[in-house]
Amino acid sequence: MENSSQIFRVGVVGTGLMGSGIAAVFASAGRAVFLFDKDPKRLDEATKKIVDIYQEMHGVGLTSLSQAEILAHIKPVSELADLKAVDFIIEAVPEVLEIKHDLYRELETVVEERVILASNTSGFMPSKLSEFLAHPNRFIVAHFWNPPHAIPLVEVVPSQHTLPSVVERTIALLRESQAEPVLVEKEIPGFIGNRLQYAILREALAIVRSGTASPEAVDTVMKASLGRRYATVGPLETADLGGLDTFLTIASHLMPELAKDEDVLELMRVRVEAGHDGLRSGEGFYRWPPERAQEVIQRRNADLLRRRVADLG
Repeated sequence: MENSSQIFRVGVVGTGLMGSGIAAVFASAGRAVFLFDKDPKRLDEATKKIVDIYQEMHGVGLTSLSQAEILAHIKPVSELADLKAVDFIIEAVPEVLEIKHDLYRELETVVEERVILASNTSGFMPSKLSEFLAHPNRFIVAHFWNPPHAIPLVEVVPSQHTLPSVVERTIALLRESQAEPVLVEKEIPGFIGNRLQYAILREALAIVRSGTASPEAVDTVMKASLGRRYATVGPLETADLGGLDTFLTIASHLMPELAKDEDVLELMRVRVEAGHDGLRSGEGFYRWPPERAQEVIQRRNADLLRRRVADLG
């Protein structure tokens, strides 16, 4: 395994929103990107997504490259053998363990041992993903958040077999691509971000289910208070700033009252069983006519991109 942190050629497997977004991030950093999908039609659709992503990034000054330059950095390929020359491969295929294992088996017949294999999984632990690899020491999780071009965080999660050089090279690649990698030193289900996200979701569901407040009220409280604060000061920083003695006193009384079980999932389950699974069906906790969905996504991305530009100075 080579020691150099320099990675010039990146392979991205998967052309959905995450795969297209990850390809755009690396291309905007000047990397040569090989974007793989067996279906040429999906590759064409991915190119259109990347153009939309570029326009959002360029609109806030997040990239100085032209659209033509971004696209010139991305080579659509439909044969895995076309990934033979890359230095780093990240997959963003569906979250089905068998699909990922089958992909890794194929990749190992194509790429050299020096090539890092990464997964964008948001849930599977790296030890489980790499259990059938001939070379598990070159495998790592690099979990981008949606949308990748607007949220800089990437959770880097090695397994107990991952070489330190693989961790170092992955973190270097991400930093050089204007991402913000965070090393998860011990693999744990959900990593860091999703554990925090679902802890909040459980309490939000419990509040709505109890009749204490509507979904709109819960979301407004988060957006108008905690969401704004946590964008600049994390929960542990907040506790320090407010005084650990004060937070300990409040937590000692409040934590026993918080939701602790999975009964609150019934609030989502009844909606899913009725076919109301959110944006895709047009209804979940809210109704999602196309114009509202477009407005909310555009507003979210614009706000995230403006903050990212500000953070980069």
